[in-house]
Amino acid sequence: MAPALDRKPIQFSLDAKSGVPFYKQIILQVEFAIADGRFIMGDQLPTVRSLAVDLKINPNTVARAYNELEIRGIVNTQQGTGTFISDKDIRLTEVEREGMLESLVLPFLSKATSYGFSADEVISSVREGLQGMAQATED
Repeated sequence: MAPALDRKPIQFSLDAKSGVPFYKQIILQVEFAIADGRFIMGDQLPTVRSLAVDLKINPNTVARAYNELEIRGIVNTQQGTGTFISDKDIRLTEVEREGMLESLVLPFLSKATSYGFSADEVISSVREGLQGMAQATED
């Protein structure tokens, strides 16, 4: 795994329009971050309260996600200390990774084309967004 300094920080986000419950979105983001090496064994998750404040959701929603992750053996919660990534190995197959990306991209493309954006406009906007994210990460 990459040293801690080389790993990208986890930026949790929720999509209210996805139809996927918020607690499941948190679970998926943690699992994906473990699978791609952004979280490694021993890393601490944000506290329930701080993540709830950041995401502007009820703390019970975050607690539900963390509880489910603990039941699955993905995290360990130590009372008074925090919630930490366990040693459970999570690997996504290439097909699973492609499926996850497709589930994100297709609704975006559908909406963009329904608003009349051309393929070139969409591609250009995505490139600019990625460049902006890369610059923000470097700063």
